[in-house]
Amino acid sequence: MGLALLLLIWLITLASTYFFAAKTWWLPVGAAASAGFIDRQFTLTFIIMGIVFLAAQLGLGYIVWRYRTTPSSPPVSYSHGNTTMEIVWTGLTAVLFIGLTLMGSSVWASQRFDAAEAGAVQVEVTGMQFAWYFRYPGPDGKYGATSVKLMDPSAGGEAAVGLNPSDAAAKDDVVTGTMYLPVNREVDLSLRAVDVIHSFFVPNLRFKQDAVPGLNIHMHFKPTAIGEYEIACAELCGLGHYKMHGIVHVVSQESFDKWLAAREAEKQ
Repeated sequence: MGLALLLLIWLITLASTYFFAAKTWWLPVGAAASAGFIDRQFTLTFIIMGIVFLAAQLGLGYIVWRYRTTPSSPPVSYSHGNTTMEIVWTGLTAVLFIGLTLMGSSVWASQRFDAAEAGAVQVEVTGMQFAWYFRYPGPDGKYGATSVKLMDPSAGGEAAVGLNPSDAAAKDDVVTGTMYLPVNREVDLSLRAVDVIHSFFVPNLRFKQDAVPGLNIHMHFKPTAIGEYEIACAELCGLGHYKMHGIVHVVSQESFDKWLAAREAEKQ
């Protein structure tokens, strides 16, 4: 029985290691300026954790087999542990996890706390059960006022985000259910949520940030490849969570300008 359990543990360990080493389960192709750093961080983390995982599981399998019960087994003896070993193991684990966290936090911190580049495209993202809405401030560069009292999610568009039509700054705002961004230009994002916590996740752009009711969260990133990328809500937000997705269209600057001009013309 001990040998069978050893083989089972090692089989599961080696099979799962193969799938990760072959990158069968991995992130899609990166299409943002931060993708290179984030992918290297992922790779480093998986290599280090993979070594620890392999050592632990292979050791577990050996111990299960080595100390299996047999007719000639001696009486069971118990250990109260080794304080020195526990301190060393806990210290190494703390250094490893804190070190990896500090390495990975620099990109997120720069996107969250550093100012966006001059001329960045402004986009407001509003999450609500169960849809994403995207607002562009228009030629004046200012978002119009919104009000919870004016929100009507069933109406979609401007009514869904509660845009106040009497505010002069709101007259040229563009509200859509599909996100368009110009390639190689920084995006200054404002994240809002209407009802519960949502999470704006675009795997290809290596971007994920919670949208929290009552908060306006600013972050920025730069798409670097033209294409269509899926948006997902990465926070369980209700029975319709599974259908809360959208598309980011990363296009050329010329195509983006034409699209935005067409949306503004529709408001006339």
